[in-house]
Amino acid sequence: MSLRPIKRAVGARRRLLPPFHARYAPFRRAFAAMRTLLLPATVLVAFGATSAGAHVTLETREATAGTSHKAVFRVPHGCKGKPTIKVRVQIPDGVIAVKPQPKAGWNLEKIKGKYAKSYDYHGTTITEGVQEVSWSGGNLPDDEYDEFVIRLYLTGELKPDTTLYFPVVQECSDGAAERWIEIPEAGKPSANYDAPAPGVKLLPRR
Repeated sequence: MSLRPIKRAVGARRRLLPPFHARYAPFRRAFAAMRTLLLPATVLVAFGATSAGAHVTLETREATAGTSHKAVFRVPHGCKGKPTIKVRVQIPDGVIAVKPQPKAGWNLEKIKGKYAKSYDYHGTTITEGVQEVSWSGGNLPDDEYDEFVIRLYLTGELKPDTTLYFPVVQECSDGAAERWIEIPEAGKPSANYDAPAPGVKLLPRR
């Protein structure tokens, strides 16, 4: 039996069908359109995650007024590629009994001054104390991470359901610096600011 009629029939059928690339062109166009829509969103999500994690932040974001608290400041990077050589933390009003934790290879300095008012601390009246803490002389590369710790007391006069901010200045080599000192307005999230100060939400004492 000759196969020529069969070959001619198959050839005719192939000629009736559009080429392979033409048949799948609609799928390629749909995929390209989907990729165009999704790619900007993916980039925005990635950028947002990177930006959010790029700030100096507090490890614990909540604390109870009228109790002691361990504030851990996390420094995730340097200043535009420059290594961090100094970290300064300003102590806000209403925070007393400040005791920073020393770090190997860093010089610790405590700047003291008078408080705007006096506070009762376990039966003792306190009128002055540490108002700024700094660690200097170290070298934290841009691609490394470290933590700076302060033990402190949040007085009962601090208002619950508000956020207490600790402005931080991060100094780097060659005069570079990052100033995390923006205090968000009430009702506005820190994400709305370029350089927000690390903050802790105050909870009512039970």
